[in-house]
Amino acid sequence: MIAFDAYAHALASLAGWAILMLILLPLSIMGKPLAKSDSGHPVRNYADPAYRRSRAFLNAIEMTGPFVAATLAAILLGVSPFWVNLLTTLFLVSRVAMAVVHIGTENQPLRSACWFVGMICVFILAVMAFIGAFFL
Repeated sequence: MIAFDAYAHALASLAGWAILMLILLPLSIMGKPLAKSDSGHPVRNYADPAYRRSRAFLNAIEMTGPFVAATLAAILLGVSPFWVNLLTTLFLVSRVAMAVVHIGTENQPLRSACWFVGMICVFILAVMAFIGAFFL
């Protein structure tokens, strides 16, 4: 495992992401929504805390694949540990902030800013991994 020591923060961020997902899962089904759609999901209504909790979890699910894929590709291809660690840690911090904002408030601009920071981190990781695969 010595080969992965340099990526300790990135690997911890993957574990942190798993923990965040496991926290968001039960939160997403807590409490009765004000209204349900035919699918059983809460009806879109940001004033409804049950809807916001559900959306926080679903939004996190949407980003799981790209985050895990870009992070693992970057690590396995030996991309700069400094940048991989920095970007994965920043991603995790932005997503924790986003979950807090999403669940606790109706502040859509702040939620969007947190989402954007996380998305940019994953995008940069993916580009670095792509470059690492063909040019390093």
